[in-house]
Amino acid sequence: MGRKARDTPRDLISERTRLAIISALAVNPSLTFTELKGLLDATDGNLSVHARKLEDAKLIQCKKSIANRMSKSVYRITRSGHAALEEYLGEMEELIRSVRGE
Repeated sequence: MGRKARDTPRDLISERTRLAIISALAVNPSLTFTELKGLLDATDGNLSVHARKLEDAKLIQCKKSIANRMSKSVYRITRSGHAALEEYLGEMEELIRSVRGE
């Protein structure tokens, strides 16, 4: 089976690590790379790859700065990210209701 040329926001969010990233950002005004890494118990490389996919899709944004000669990345969810997460959660709630026969 061939890979789609472009993933939809729903496809992107449905992956576990990306869902965790966008969910954490939905309930926090912003989080640094280090904070996200700690919350998710992720490796630098794993977090970087997944955050970049969300950023490329404009679901989150990253602001980079330098402080005390150290790079600092701060992430925030975008309006599109909030909308995509709400849509995904709505689909999951509907699925849960149907499985439970509600």
